[in-house]
Amino acid sequence: MQMNYTSNRTTLELNLSWQPQSNSVAWAINAIVDDIPTATFQTSSAPTGRPSYPPQLLLKLWLFGYLRQTFSGRKLVQLANENLVMRWFIGPNLTIPSYRTFNRFRSNPGTLRLIEGLFRAFRDYLTMIGLFNNSALFIDGTKILADANKYTFVWRKSIEKAEPKLDDKTASLYQELLNYQVSIPRFSPRERALTSADLIKLTTNLTLAINGLTEKIKFEKPRRGGSQAKRHRRKLKHFLHLLTTDYLPRKQRYELAEKTFGDRNSFSKTDHDATFMRMKEDPMRNGQLKPGYNLQVASQRQFALYYQLFQRPTDTRTLIPFVTHIFKQSPRVVQYLVADAGYGSEMNYQKLTDDFQTKYLIPYGMYEKEQTRSYHKDRRKVANWQYDELNDQYTDPDGIIFNFHHYSTRHDRYGYERQFKVYRSVKYFEDPKREALATTKRGNRRQISVNYSWLYFKDQAKKQLTSKVGHALYAHRKIEIEPIFADLKTYLKFKRFSVRGLTAATNEIGIALMAENLSKLSKTVKQAHIMPKKSGVNCRFVAINTTYYFRF
Repeated sequence: MQMNYTSNRTTLELNLSWQPQSNSVAWAINAIVDDIPTATFQTSSAPTGRPSYPPQLLLKLWLFGYLRQTFSGRKLVQLANENLVMRWFIGPNLTIPSYRTFNRFRSNPGTLRLIEGLFRAFRDYLTMIGLFNNSALFIDGTKILADANKYTFVWRKSIEKAEPKLDDKTASLYQELLNYQVSIPRFSPRERALTSADLIKLTTNLTLAINGLTEKIKFEKPRRGGSQAKRHRRKLKHFLHLLTTDYLPRKQRYELAEKTFGDRNSFSKTDHDATFMRMKEDPMRNGQLKPGYNLQVASQRQFALYYQLFQRPTDTRTLIPFVTHIFKQSPRVVQYLVADAGYGSEMNYQKLTDDFQTKYLIPYGMYEKEQTRSYHKDRRKVANWQYDELNDQYTDPDGIIFNFHHYSTRHDRYGYERQFKVYRSVKYFEDPKREALATTKRGNRRQISVNYSWLYFKDQAKKQLTSKVGHALYAHRKIEIEPIFADLKTYLKFKRFSVRGLTAATNEIGIALMAENLSKLSKTVKQAHIMPKKSGVNCRFVAINTTYYFRF
């Protein structure tokens, strides 16, 4: 027997007390957003005109929309018209916002402060129910495509190669204008290149000179051989055409590109804040560079607790700015920082030790290699040589002695200073065979450079990684941080930004990460025991008079 079904209903059913199911993620979204301090929502608005929508309402709608893989403002409006949970968020007294309202809210710089308050409230909730402590933070990054075309690149090397050639042309043009006795401002192209402001002045004076010649030609009488002023004006018009159509636009474009680069090597014409980098998703397997952003996340128990978006493609240079961002929001937040070998460098180790006074579980690039048997048998490695601390000298496997010679200071491409001790082989005048081993093929003395500061930090990293606590924490790195990126790109289908600009993209990825967090939190709360059994504490969402909170 089947149920009676008809689409032509003759009865009117009104359900005025509809609420989402108890296991719906809507309760988590509602509770977390409502817990944000009221001062965070206070924004300046015009005294007249239509009242603006509450920012907490727009944030709730966006969070639920991202959980439903809705990243477009127009599709979010459609979802709000068709979904009961969205209507429950809006309430009976408000109309559905337009897609422009949604998009402006997501790209508004003021929304960043709201999202920071959202993450702060989320961390407080996790601390309250025992899912977040100060033991460790797991840090990792991933690349996400920007909302930009992949063939809109501008390379720093191309600009640095083309601009000097343009400067030579403008200097030559300036000299020709002087030869034609054009009244132009006095510059010195040999001392400095002409800027776009200088070229604008040249264009203005050149235009005035052409206009003066035009007035002079009006009163000239025809003569054999043609007018000298017309030939002069024709040449000046040619110079003006070069300036206005080629030299000046190119110089302005190069100067704008130099300002846009900052410390980057590329940017996209579509999204100037996006940098071309190698993505982890490479279907063509050709290593093609694409415009994107480098997302850094700090997590615990697979919850994204802190995040920051970078324009730098390498993870090594993002660690210190990201840790600074974390400690600025929560001073002394954890005891250990756990990351993979992509973050291991002397500069990072030194900053974490001296500036942040925190322990790190970060292997360096050769950490795994140094544990192998082949590395310990490699005669070329200085680490396998004998060292005489009393005489400060090294002895290689062939018996060649290297004495200290001098100190050396080196700077990397980013300005970080490294101190080295240089050792040179001694001379063996009475032993030709050993003398041949002590020199290079070109007859120079063999020498080695040792960075003792780097050796010290490597030793500290080894001790912390091989300790009982460090080994246990580092073993959980992959299962703590990697699922966040997998869920973001697979479950939420968030593989490309929908907005342009660093600020707007930071807002969007914050909404996506928080949507993922709330989905996991609602599933965790549904379980019977989310705390250790010995604590005897359970937690669930409770609804009383439309106020939703955690109860122990």
